[in-house]
Amino acid sequence: MAKLGIFAAVILAAAGAFCGVEARAADVVPTGASAATAASAPKPCTDGWSFIATDCQLTWRGITVYGTIDAGFGWQSHGAQWDPRSAVGASYLIQKQNNSALWGPAPNALSNSFIGIKGTEPIGGNVSVVFALDAGFDPYSLRFSSGPGAIAANAGIPQNFATAYSDSSRAGQWFNGQGYVGVSSPTYGTLTVFRQNSLTLDAVFDYDPFGASYGFSPIGFQGITCGGGNTENCRNSTSLKYRINVGQFRAAALWQFGGYAQNNASDGAYQFQAGGDISTWGIGVLSLDAIYSHVRDSVSLALAPGSNNANGVPIPPFLPQTLTATISDNEAVMLVAKYTNGPLKVYAGYEHIRYMAPSNPQTAFTDISGSFLCMGCDAVNNTNINNTAFGVNGLGNKTFQVMWAGAKYAVTENLDVIGAYYHYIQNSYFGTPAAGPAFCSDSSHPQCAGTFDGISAAIDWRFAPKWDVYSGIMFTQVNGGLAFGFLQRNNIAPTVGLRFRF
Repeated sequence: MAKLGIFAAVILAAAGAFCGVEARAADVVPTGASAATAASAPKPCTDGWSFIATDCQLTWRGITVYGTIDAGFGWQSHGAQWDPRSAVGASYLIQKQNNSALWGPAPNALSNSFIGIKGTEPIGGNVSVVFALDAGFDPYSLRFSSGPGAIAANAGIPQNFATAYSDSSRAGQWFNGQGYVGVSSPTYGTLTVFRQNSLTLDAVFDYDPFGASYGFSPIGFQGITCGGGNTENCRNSTSLKYRINVGQFRAAALWQFGGYAQNNASDGAYQFQAGGDISTWGIGVLSLDAIYSHVRDSVSLALAPGSNNANGVPIPPFLPQTLTATISDNEAVMLVAKYTNGPLKVYAGYEHIRYMAPSNPQTAFTDISGSFLCMGCDAVNNTNINNTAFGVNGLGNKTFQVMWAGAKYAVTENLDVIGAYYHYIQNSYFGTPAAGPAFCSDSSHPQCAGTFDGISAAIDWRFAPKWDVYSGIMFTQVNGGLAFGFLQRNNIAPTVGLRFRF
């Protein structure tokens, strides 16, 4: 809270300064293509009212203050109490701790609330220096988002009293979104370094009908897809990322060159991407991308429920939950497509993820939340690290398939209708490949085969340049091994909200 207050004060002071110097910035008259770009770009803000009521930006000399505030209210048929630390805030998705019907705050439902600065500075020819730094926060508590911190805060609490925690790559850092610097050129591409979105997270933003929203997209809420298996890998703190477009085709690569000590959730990762935009009949455009990911010693945090009955359901009285870090090597292939034709956009995606034994089993490490969440730092906590969940001790490799399809239709220039369907499939990974798996498909064990389904619909109305109001609903349900330890199997979550983007 204190960190966010200081950060917000700096941003507000910068905003005031930017508005005050707008007249001087406007005296700089660009020429050629730069002039055309500047003419179509939003103008710098001159006062507080223009900042609120127009599409002006808090920009000065290539530096822009930007962000989003998204706050709402909702109901869940089987929910959990609002968590002021968690990135998602509310239990839109069915989770293990979800229990009874409730009304409550619905933060960050359509998009994550964040604040940051970004900039572009030409350095010669068509080459520019680019940078961005931003942090997500809860619009009600004003705390920096911390998924691991929310999980840790619920350790030792009975499952039926737990809040709407969820793991995340946002771990309470003042740079929990992005924090990179680099160079960019329309000819040579863009090369950036330090904290950045994974290529798969960028793809989810582009190819999910709901743009990775928490309130209406399971793949946005959970982050399994964008992290190549684990949500903490959706962002990499020490990484090198390169993108280039050649005509209608594009390619990209990302390399995470640091480990846990550099605020990463793995010991290393790399990704490769290839895609393009193909013109079709009429004004239609078909966009396609394929991404390969490999993550070494990836971390996933969770709370293990207390005693379960034969069907994997916790037994009252509910016991305190134990914080556990599962370590694995993950390999994933993502295939995504989008067809755009006038007001209609149709989306589809598929990802195949394989979880394997870790290359380097861990005995102790500091989580991305920092030193307050130190796993296995003493003899007692060593039991909280699981290196044997996949491919060892009689277990096989886990395969997880994610697929989705949906559409967005612009009824008018300012009114969108959105709908989507999401489906997960988990294999039964008892046994070893040599011995043959002992198949199961009930909820008696987390290694049993299972499925997940999610259906969402929403209406989004932009009633002013920076403002929109939305209303929507998401239904989610778990079955088989994916329902192990759940108090309830499904959740209906209608939500209304107001969003301000600047």
